Amino acid sequence: MTNNSSVGAIELSSIGVGYQVQDALMKAANTTLIIARTVCSGKYLIVFSGKVGDVESAMETALAVGGTSVIDKLVVANVHPALFPAMAQSVALSPEEIGALGVVETFSAVSAMVAADVAAKAADVTLFRLSLAMAMGGKGLLLMTGALASVQAAVDAAQNALKDSGLLASVVVLPRPERALFTDYI
Repeated sequence: MTNNSSVGAIELSSIGVGYQVQDALMKAANTTLIIARTVCSGKYLIVFSGKVGDVESAMETALAVGGTSVIDKLVVANVHPALFPAMAQSVALSPEEIGALGVVETFSAVSAMVAADVAAKAADVTLFRLSLAMAMGGKGLLLMTGALASVQAAVDAAQNALKDSGLLASVVVLPRPERALFTDYI
């Protein structure tokens, strides 16, 4: 991700309004569209990046157009760069990178992005999967690995960031997971 230090995301309860919001936010500011799609349970998710002012301006427009269809939103001024490869599910782990496994499950895609950014900034972990509301009933899923203390610190930070939102489904830390849990990522 070059020259784009900020990310915005908005999750809507209406697919039609989602298209309307996407059109409006793209016209409102110079942003790059990362994801724009329908997701499980009839929602629409838009993730975009750009310079901080552009993302903030686009989000203001998105919120005005989205109105009561807005489920959740996010603007992160200095997003951790590990989010994007994890979101693209393009992270390959070497056997040496595999350690404890941290799992954060959320009730929305946007809250999973919040958890991922906070976790990556809180500790030295490798984010290797960030699933945003695909075929999971609209949930988000974050997987990370690293030293046990780092994974625990990252999961704790993510949990703390979401504790008052009502959007945290579960957190799990497996100190010594079976290697088979990482087969798709090695």
